[in-house]
Amino acid sequence: MDNARIGGSGRLRALPTRLVGQVAILANRATERALEPTGSRRYHYALLATLDEHGPLSQAEVGRRTGIDRSDVVAAVNDLADRGYLTRTPDPSDRRRNTLALTPAGRTHLHDLDTRLEAAQSELLPGFTPAERANFVLTLTRILELHARD
Repeated sequence: MDNARIGGSGRLRALPTRLVGQVAILANRATERALEPTGSRRYHYALLATLDEHGPLSQAEVGRRTGIDRSDVVAAVNDLADRGYLTRTPDPSDRRRNTLALTPAGRTHLHDLDTRLEAAQSELLPGFTPAERANFVLTLTRILELHARD
């Protein structure tokens, strides 16, 4: 393995923080390449996937469930609503709150994004067996869960 390509010395390669940062750069690039032809971004996908999994939710709840900052949620919702991928209606129980729902066009778009992101996963993890990939996801999930307690 070429040490220069993966970050230099053994000391640098032994730092999980450095390695995770470098992998995050690769992951973001693969994701952006996969989504770019669709005009959608990572936040768009997160919002659509959350609505697909949980049904209509308040805009604030979508933000909490995705961990996306409120101002970024507003921008992504505006874009997705303009493109016909979700509806935004006043919540009947609290007219100050918006309820978001996936449209049929949004569900179709989400399916396209899922397919493209599956290709990005394969690009990021070439040569990984399904078991290795599942273990990698499990390890990353464990890190996130341990830090969610903070």
